[in-house]
Amino acid sequence: MTQVNPVTIWTIVIGLAIGSFALRFVFIGFVGDRPMPPWLLRHLRYTAVAILPALITPLVVWPTATGGQLDMPRMAAAAVALAVGVITKNVLAAIFTGAATLYGLLYLLG
Repeated sequence: MTQVNPVTIWTIVIGLAIGSFALRFVFIGFVGDRPMPPWLLRHLRYTAVAILPALITPLVVWPTATGGQLDMPRMAAAAVALAVGVITKNVLAAIFTGAATLYGLLYLLG
């Protein structure tokens, strides 16, 4: 592995810090004292709903533990979590039943 120039690393770190601050400041500094329009609030409600599947799907479809191959415990856990979430409308119940299914099947199937 080649050595990276410290100036390059610090330039990247400082650039990311400025970008992160600017992104947060837009909402807190510019919009923080005013009510947001209803259409924006409606769209912001779906942020968590979009982020959770985006984080979980790669772990189910291309799991690192199996070298990127589909396996039954992860697919079953995802199906159980989805079913519990749809039926109960409870995110924590879906997460915990999906995790219990995954670890249970991994234990049973070896």
